[in-house]
Amino acid sequence: MRIYVYAIAKDEKQFASRWMASMAEADGVYVLDTGSADGTAEKLRDLGAHVTRERVEPWRFDRARNRSMELVPEGADILVCTDLDEVLLPGWRTALEAAWRPDCTTARYEYVWSFGPDGSDGVKYLYEKVHRPGVCRWTHPVHEVLEYSVPKVYCDVPGMRLEHHPDPSKSRGEYLRLLELSVAEAPEDDRNRHYLGREYMFRGMWDKAIRTLREHLALPGARWEPERAASMRFIARCLREKGDRDGAELWLLRAVFEAPGQREALVDLARLMYDEGRWRECERCCRRALAIKERDLSYTTEPEAWGALPWDLLSLACWQQGEREWAVNCARQALALDPENSRIRRNLAQMESETL
Repeated sequence: MRIYVYAIAKDEKQFASRWMASMAEADGVYVLDTGSADGTAEKLRDLGAHVTRERVEPWRFDRARNRSMELVPEGADILVCTDLDEVLLPGWRTALEAAWRPDCTTARYEYVWSFGPDGSDGVKYLYEKVHRPGVCRWTHPVHEVLEYSVPKVYCDVPGMRLEHHPDPSKSRGEYLRLLELSVAEAPEDDRNRHYLGREYMFRGMWDKAIRTLREHLALPGARWEPERAASMRFIARCLREKGDRDGAELWLLRAVFEAPGQREALVDLARLMYDEGRWRECERCCRRALAIKERDLSYTTEPEAWGALPWDLLSLACWQQGEREWAVNCARQALALDPENSRIRRNLAQMESETL
């Protein structure tokens, strides 16, 4: 079985050695350098990659990825698309070969997009940038996805894990323009409408975010409950920023009902109840959130909902209601999940001293 890696790169020399080491299990590595000025192309060539230098103007991620895929020679059985700030953990090829079937078009595997301060997994979800050649093309200017000319047939790959270790100083300046272009080109695409609304929220453009996220929810194709619930949560966050607490609460309640198997909306609602001093409601939301034990691997999950926060809020809500022993127990659970949090540590010490 022949497995080739392809990628795009620009000014990523700092990642070249680490990336090439993690791709060493492939039969070949092909990179489209789109205009590096820091020696990325030369470094990759020295490490054994096949590098072609071409500019993509006007810039679009889908066009660049399609061109990089064209660099791979004929005869490949599986293509693996990654970025230079990503790392495939050792053993990925063996895992992929064991899971792949002749009828597969696409492999799904664990992708860790971010990490917590303690190095634990942050945002993670299933990824699907491993595919059979000749059956798909990249589409959309940003947040690009593979569009297939044949029915998708998945295989899940236990043991294959891709980690994202980015340069935090890298600019996201082009993302908004490209997302607006994506929505203009494909106005019925619900996924890109959601991403655009989220990007407006990240930039503090509250009214544009609310309008765009509501448009997402109204699209006929917007049927995936976790993404719909995420749009509702983001609308609530924007409304809170605008001072509309009642509106935020209503949207969070909608999000809870939309995706009842996810913690995120319940934790956001608990935080809102905490800020309002509504201790009983805060406690109920935390208990309901903590009763959800399994975190689904979708990009809409948020690490803090699965970390110390719900235990922390529950501890504080119970303390305010005079449930001191339970509050201490919850604070201990919170500290175990976030041992470097000095505030939780101080709270626990004070609770323990007043409970003795």
